[in-house]
Amino acid sequence: MKALIKNIQTRLATLTDLKYVDEDWGQLDYFSPNFPVQWPCVLIDITNAEYSNIGRDKKVIPIERQQAEAVFSFTVANLKLTNTSAKAPVTQKDNAWSIWDLIEEIHKKLQGFNPEVYAGKLIRTGCVRVKRDDGVQEYTITYSCGLNDV
Repeated sequence: MKALIKNIQTRLATLTDLKYVDEDWGQLDYFSPNFPVQWPCVLIDITNAEYSNIGRDKKVIPIERQQAEAVFSFTVANLKLTNTSAKAPVTQKDNAWSIWDLIEEIHKKLQGFNPEVYAGKLIRTGCVRVKRDDGVQEYTITYSCGLNDV
């Protein structure tokens, strides 16, 4: 699993608009107002993996082989310091909506990406807004992929 996260991190780090790409260890949960991130950021986590047995192979250890379906979550966050009201200046609105451009760029990097030789391609499965009261605009996008012989 570590290799999957590292390879995804390396891929996302090529996006110049992202200032911080890391494994999610709670950076946005307990540190307000001094978050240990730079904005905008994406935090990577494996939130669930369902395993099933697929047989035995006495030539490897462990001999019981498995497949898994893993769910990855990508928390995309930015400080939203301006509004998007209808009467706001266009440049102000563009800055306030920039997280959507970033989410689209992240999707272009992740959709169909094969993060490791034993893994299938990442496929987007969901997006949810996280409501906050501290000025952070946060969305969690989920992707899944199959894993073999893990």
